[in-house]
Amino acid sequence: MLYTLLAVLFFAGSTGAQEAVESAEHAFRVELFAEGFGVPWGMAFLPDGRLLVTEREGSLRIVGKDGSVSAPVSGVPEVHARGQGGLMDVALHPDYAQNRLVYLSYSDPLRGPVGGVLGYTAIARGKLQGRGLVNVEVIYRVPERFYTPHAHHYGSRFAFDREGYLYFTIGDRGQRALAQSVELPNGKVHRLHDDGRVPEDNPFVGQQDAIESIWSYGHRNQQGLARHPETGQLWAAEHGPKGGDELNHIRKGRNYGWPAITYGTNYNGTPITDKTHAEGMEQPQTYWVPSLGVCGIDFYSGDAFPNWQNDLFVTSLSFNRLHRVRLDGMAVVHDEMVYQAESRVRDVQTGPDGAVYVALEEPGRIVRLVPAQ
Repeated sequence: MLYTLLAVLFFAGSTGAQEAVESAEHAFRVELFAEGFGVPWGMAFLPDGRLLVTEREGSLRIVGKDGSVSAPVSGVPEVHARGQGGLMDVALHPDYAQNRLVYLSYSDPLRGPVGGVLGYTAIARGKLQGRGLVNVEVIYRVPERFYTPHAHHYGSRFAFDREGYLYFTIGDRGQRALAQSVELPNGKVHRLHDDGRVPEDNPFVGQQDAIESIWSYGHRNQQGLARHPETGQLWAAEHGPKGGDELNHIRKGRNYGWPAITYGTNYNGTPITDKTHAEGMEQPQTYWVPSLGVCGIDFYSGDAFPNWQNDLFVTSLSFNRLHRVRLDGMAVVHDEMVYQAESRVRDVQTGPDGAVYVALEEPGRIVRLVPAQ
């Protein structure tokens, strides 16, 4: 991998634009757009330019084009906000302009048989009316036997493809060996119709005891998912353990290796496996050692930065960074750290104005990268 650390910027305070930064392709400034969030987790732009933002604590907010932040949207399902769990990603139905459907991923709470609350990733959708979700329905929920007290590795990101199928991620839930079994939903990318039905051409439909929503398997914890705007290819960013964060091209029925192969180690430095390759298991298109703590990703599709067109923005929780990755087909040919924040970088989205919107933690806020004038 090639790292070009050309842009190092610390965003200080809560005032307007900072000094211009020279990156490899464009000069830009960083502006504060909205503030006052808990942990902003996912973002989705409405057709009118307003922005939906999830807070991990359990609230959905609407941010106006002027950066004003609404009170919590009503109708959001109850979440188990513990550890890495809570309200996670948000996405619009491809025909949102007609049906106004909003999708949410969250850690669904279940009262344990001997006390305490268990959790697992669930998917709900509802119609946005004013500042409320109505006709909310859960379109994906696993049987209770899969719920666990583990408070990490929920996933969970969304992507719709050109045919309107919904893809979403579920992490291994801290039970790494389960990622290799198609009889369990852990450590998988899943694919559904927009209403939660399982497509008949999913790779494991009809296989005895298989979870038929599975599209790919052998994943640890994918918190980034995006579709390439030109090719339609599906890409995922996956948390490794200590080292070994991955960028993967996701394909039907493929095994991505976790935990049988990995470029990482246990957090105490002991090996997980001595293998980085194995027959029948996919290699990442690139990986990061040490781990970036990869989270949300987005292919740039705006007009404000023409030389970034179709480049992939990758967020970093561990190093408080935003990276720009350039692909040549399946190969990563450039990896540049364009923005150094002073706190964890959770998500990134291209705005309708062509700016790059970035969700930051500690404190929760959204900044945007705009062209330097």
